[in-house]
Amino acid sequence: MNVPPDDIIELRSDTFTVPTPRMLEASLRAPLGDDVYGEDPTVRELERLAADLLGKEAACLTPSGTMANLIALMAHCPRGSKAIVGRESDIYVYEAGGASVCGGITYEPLPHQPDGSLDPAAVAEACSVDQDDPQFALPAVICLETPQNRRGGIPLTLDYLDEMAGLARDHEVTLHLDGARIFNAALVLGVSAADIAQFGDTVQVCLSKGLSAPIGSILAGDEATVATARRIRKMLGGGMRQAGIVAACGIVALTEMVDRLADDHANAARLSAGIAAIPGLRLERPEPATNMVFFTVEDGRRTTRAFIEDVARRGLRVEELGPGRIRAVTHAGVDETHIDRALEILTEVMAQPRLGQR
Repeated sequence: MNVPPDDIIELRSDTFTVPTPRMLEASLRAPLGDDVYGEDPTVRELERLAADLLGKEAACLTPSGTMANLIALMAHCPRGSKAIVGRESDIYVYEAGGASVCGGITYEPLPHQPDGSLDPAAVAEACSVDQDDPQFALPAVICLETPQNRRGGIPLTLDYLDEMAGLARDHEVTLHLDGARIFNAALVLGVSAADIAQFGDTVQVCLSKGLSAPIGSILAGDEATVATARRIRKMLGGGMRQAGIVAACGIVALTEMVDRLADDHANAARLSAGIAAIPGLRLERPEPATNMVFFTVEDGRRTTRAFIEDVARRGLRVEELGPGRIRAVTHAGVDETHIDRALEILTEVMAQPRLGQR
């Protein structure tokens, strides 16, 4: 079944967003300089804007969220120390072990609780090592992800973040927030991004997911840490020159694309409600927490992979995220008509008497 490219419904990730016309126009008109010298005015404007929105002293533009998280860990952790991370966190699962390879940092992965949090008692135990015993890697940073991707896009509560920030202080370690989709979390919690970011010594925010910029992430924190981050960014190859072309899109992302995330959440709820009515599909949560819908195929006639391939042939793209779990992510490239067509495709596939009949 040949589906024209324009008719494909892309729900694999919100990383498939494309820059808006306003972003492209802003890139063409952006004043430029050499950002490695700190002389690109558009980058400086973006970094000031991001720092203000996140309630931090300073911010640094990086090419990707993976680099921003890696920079944060390297800034916080001496070689041979350890980062306490979630076992299902993006930092641990999807970022190629960069902290170990590039920073000489060891990970201590802890299991996630159903709400995406880490058990404070387990984190405290991981922090409680004999500082005088040379056998142990000393804890240097706790990494939390909000919303937590692989646990269903669930935002961590402010009370929990406050508790973890206190725990970090008590153990004299830093707290890094992987807030790739922090504005989605803020929308659900009814707070500002700064209300969330206040608990982290550093916070990473992606511009290229739901906010639709083509590239770029922000790392924000205090001035000294961000100054260290710029040096590490250069070392990792992330020192960009006339980066204002990228930063201009980021400015539009932060000023024009945050409020519309509510549309993505509404479309995820629409998709979730429709999936709930399709026999053979089971939702992981009754309602999505943000813009992510997780479900499983409970039908012995087809494997998860065969199901994904079958709906793809009809023009719907979803993906497996963890064994047997399918994730569908709404974003700026998807509207209500796309959601309704996606539900039609899911219904058609599940109504097949046998796998592969079309």
